[in-house]
Amino acid sequence: MVNKTALLGAAFLMATSAIGPGFLTQTATFTGQLLASFGFVILISIILDVGAQLNIWRIIGVARKRGTEIANIVFPGLGYLIAFLIAAGGFVFIIGNIAGAGLGMNLVFNISIQNGVIISAIIAITIFLSKKASELMDKFIVMGGFIMIVLTTYVAFESKPPLKEAILRTFIPSHINIVAIITLVGGTVGGYIVFSGAHRLLDAKLSGKENLNHINKAAISGIIITGIMRVMLFLAVLGVVSTGFTLDINNPAGSIFGEVLGELGLKIFGIVLWIAAISSVIGAAYTSVSFICSFHSLVEKYNRFVVIFFIIFATIVFCIMGESPTRLLIVAGTINGWILPITLFVMIIAAHKKSIVGEYKHPKWMSVFGLFIVALMSYLSILTMIKLF
Repeated sequence: MVNKTALLGAAFLMATSAIGPGFLTQTATFTGQLLASFGFVILISIILDVGAQLNIWRIIGVARKRGTEIANIVFPGLGYLIAFLIAAGGFVFIIGNIAGAGLGMNLVFNISIQNGVIISAIIAITIFLSKKASELMDKFIVMGGFIMIVLTTYVAFESKPPLKEAILRTFIPSHINIVAIITLVGGTVGGYIVFSGAHRLLDAKLSGKENLNHINKAAISGIIITGIMRVMLFLAVLGVVSTGFTLDINNPAGSIFGEVLGELGLKIFGIVLWIAAISSVIGAAYTSVSFICSFHSLVEKYNRFVVIFFIIFATIVFCIMGESPTRLLIVAGTINGWILPITLFVMIIAAHKKSIVGEYKHPKWMSVFGLFIVALMSYLSILTMIKLF
């Protein structure tokens, strides 16, 4: 009997890991710049996301091994390097996302951001204190994801976006922004995010060739969920900026919600921001620890408590710093962009090694498409690195 809750949980874990405060800001900002043509960016990024995610989830599923273990077999020692980069990047994202959760609580309940951070951390920790942490995490993530989508859809409906123009420019853009496409791909399936749902399926024992159909559905569902949220937010922003409204550069997404629904809009944005942030905290902590489990048997045995330690330590760091580590988040985001082509390339190599996948035959079109994504992301990651440093 297939664990449907785990399948849905894996899809939503990946999706809500991607939908963090940065997701909200990026979507609003790019919509403000590209207007209806941002629909094309979303469409292309979804196609690339599906290509990357299907390759990685299928190989992890068939091999019944985590990303670290597969990378170590392909290139001895590489898995440990990737695990370190993902865990380090994930930790920085936990700090940034816990700050976003604090801001969300501040908007909804008018409490201090620091108190909001502490309350949010306690909620996340409570989930992992349970002996049924995985099941509780699945239910929390799925419920939070649905709430975010429903609230954002309501705001999109109220903003009255020019739908005909949006549909037209999604397929015939007036201009194309390559950087926006790469930013969306990196933010959706970069770094730890693409592995979050795949590792959750492993933990739920949903692996092997016999479960490939379920793995495919969960992988594609995760991208679709992310895409729906992105489209709804895009339409909400488009409806407002089409009237000539100028986004608040310090809070572009929040300014849209406020413009559409006034004080109520800001409260709704606070709820969406909190859910986006806390679910990303959970996803980053869970996936980061899943990568370092192979370091020592004790990490595997006390997995839940290592996750809790990550969240507590990140909360303490934020409280000491007193603000979101903006520079660190930029660097961590760039590292995410570098990690995707490396991990995807490793997975494609692994797909053709019998010592890893046995008699499984990976579809050629997936390998070719995956290599195209590797080349594209590698090239643009180098350009981003040059600009950053």
